[in-house]
Amino acid sequence: MPAYSVASGSGRASEDMRRRQLVRAVVAATIGTTVEWYDTTLYALLVPLYIGRLFFPSGDAVTSALAGFASLLVSFAARPIGGAIFGHFGDRLGRKATLVTTLLLAGTASTLIGFVPTYAEIGIVGPALLLVLRLCIGLSLGGEWGGAVLLSLEWSGERNRGFWASWPQIGVVGASVLGFLAIGWSQALVGPNSWWAWRLPFIASAVLVVIGLYMRLGVLETPTFARLLESRRTERMPLVAVLQRNWREVALTALLRMGEQAPLLVFTTFFLVYATTALGFSQREAVLISIVSGIAGVIAPPYFGFISDLIGRRRMFTIGVCAMAVYAVPYFLLLDTQATSVVLLAQIGAQVIGAAMAGPEAAFIAESFTGRVRYSGASLGAGLGAPIAGGAASVVSVLLFQRFQSAIPVGLYMIGCCLVSLLAAGLLRDRTDEDVSMDYDAPELPGASVTVNA
Repeated sequence: MPAYSVASGSGRASEDMRRRQLVRAVVAATIGTTVEWYDTTLYALLVPLYIGRLFFPSGDAVTSALAGFASLLVSFAARPIGGAIFGHFGDRLGRKATLVTTLLLAGTASTLIGFVPTYAEIGIVGPALLLVLRLCIGLSLGGEWGGAVLLSLEWSGERNRGFWASWPQIGVVGASVLGFLAIGWSQALVGPNSWWAWRLPFIASAVLVVIGLYMRLGVLETPTFARLLESRRTERMPLVAVLQRNWREVALTALLRMGEQAPLLVFTTFFLVYATTALGFSQREAVLISIVSGIAGVIAPPYFGFISDLIGRRRMFTIGVCAMAVYAVPYFLLLDTQATSVVLLAQIGAQVIGAAMAGPEAAFIAESFTGRVRYSGASLGAGLGAPIAGGAASVVSVLLFQRFQSAIPVGLYMIGCCLVSLLAAGLLRDRTDEDVSMDYDAPELPGASVTVNA
């Protein structure tokens, strides 16, 4: 029996089944997103600790870290391509099957990173292999975020969409906490200077992939996509369709993510560099502060997603992005006190303010596209935003710090990203109160081609 047969002839599952599937879909989306982001955040966290000097050796720790973060940019640069590829299949074949594929691709590549020889062991081939695997992970992440959000949003129906769609956002920060814990566990198990110290966390991702697959295989196809299949209204070329009719929404959703993603990378990856070089914290202290503050980032997004259901996506996101712009420079002033308690509070505040954007952002982006091209639109928009925001953030931050020997310019850079997001949020239509299970554009309109499914 095909996965989409869960829907009735009208394309709506029974209320009891919907409730059960909603919970399972949210759990599967959140766990799956955590697993997929685990590698990216783990890699970013290990750059200043191990990967920078082992794969991109130089006489200066900051320069090695900069080269390591540049290699991370490969993953972010690949995300728009992955968004286009997996978005196509997500709108043509279904949300579930596509998400299983992205999870397998990312999990396999992440595990293999744990076995890549270093520059000292195999020369330039080591960094080259690392870049190839990072490319594979970037492609998979391009199709992961949009699909995970859709899985939650389309099973939630019309009730509390912002709340339910915000749960996959936990996966991004949760992956950071998990990465910090994995690093600490590995260092305690084999010692911080062991050949296995940074490898074991990557190899352990194989276990996480099994858990993620188990959860995702148990989720049925969403009612929205089931309805599209039954009514034979899927797009032949969803990527072409979304670029023809929704290019404006794609561009705006890409810019929308700048104020959320860039600060997130600063608070996680750049914080490690800054804390261990300029502030004098040990690796252990910096990692512990990041774990404790990260818990706030895990708890907060659903709360702000729920608030967005009450006051609207745009309003909640705008409050969050304005708060981030105001907080950017004071954040570094708090860090510069070098007092552990103050630094911890600064990190917690950063995570909570970031969640005020991340919570409503998921539904804000997904709701911008009609169901026939939602996977392609959300994935492409988020994917295009990745290299210009998240991918560049770590590199830009390190360069600014290296050039000015101060973190204040990094705060100004964050303010610039927030202003771009603020403008995008003002131009993007807020569909909080609209029925996202219905087509926004009538199929009779020119260019709204649909295909007949056998």
